[in-house]
Amino acid sequence: MAKISFLGLGVMGYPMAGHLQAAGHDVTVYNRTTAKAESWAKEHGGAFATSPAEAASRAEVVFACVGNDDDLRSITTGEGGAFGSMAKGTVFVDHTTASAEVARELYEVAQAKGFDFIDAPVSGGQAGAENGVLTVMCGGDGAPYGRVEPLIDAFAKSCLLMGESGAGQLTKMVNQICIAGLLQGLSEGMHFAQKAGLDGKAVVDVISKGAAGSWQMENRGHTMLDDEFEFGFAVDWMRKDLGICLGEANNNGASLPVTAQIDQFYKDVQNMGGNRWDTSSLVRRLRKLDN
Repeated sequence: MAKISFLGLGVMGYPMAGHLQAAGHDVTVYNRTTAKAESWAKEHGGAFATSPAEAASRAEVVFACVGNDDDLRSITTGEGGAFGSMAKGTVFVDHTTASAEVARELYEVAQAKGFDFIDAPVSGGQAGAENGVLTVMCGGDGAPYGRVEPLIDAFAKSCLLMGESGAGQLTKMVNQICIAGLLQGLSEGMHFAQKAGLDGKAVVDVISKGAAGSWQMENRGHTMLDDEFEFGFAVDWMRKDLGICLGEANNNGASLPVTAQIDQFYKDVQNMGGNRWDTSSLVRRLRKLDN
């Protein structure tokens, strides 16, 4: 069993850290709001720290799951950050969906300090984190990855090293690009079914068993038809992720015309007040266009 610290107890990090503690590891958590860290420790039986540096000083492996590049830099190389107290030979595993640029930057800093950095964004959402069935895509060196993969298994159904530093983040970008296009297509399909006077739920039930089937259709088709969006992966988060994708595409020359268009569709949803709606709320934009 390992001595672990986990930095960031949002809707993903809170249950992920809980799975590590339940697996028998010695987990110390940190959260920007200390009360949440205290609550986690009371619920799961682990310990909490009042700074990333304090949490990391006790750990062989440091996990993190925060909001964006700036948040990640703050808890690693900022004042009181984890990189200031991590021992040589330890590993930092970042589950934040961030840029490949920041992953490579922090990898280099970690190497200079004598420890390792793995970028390891996840897919599966809050439900996947709570149920311990996330998909984890990693970038970094093989030896430290081999050390942390058995730990990641506590909250993942699939984990794979995709390549050198930054490859995990690049793979997550592919994931988000695919989801954005799929959700727009699903939204148009559900909207068309209702306009055509079909029983939308019956349509979902039959076509989900064929070539059009997807996780989104299985898990969001009925709620889209019911106009329910107060749950799931928020539009604000998706726009953050698509911004990362489009920024990287600008660097590598990839053409992403559909992704760029859907990013603007999500901007329309935000303007409708849907910042915290689930990403399947694209269909509500189509309904508004018809009114």
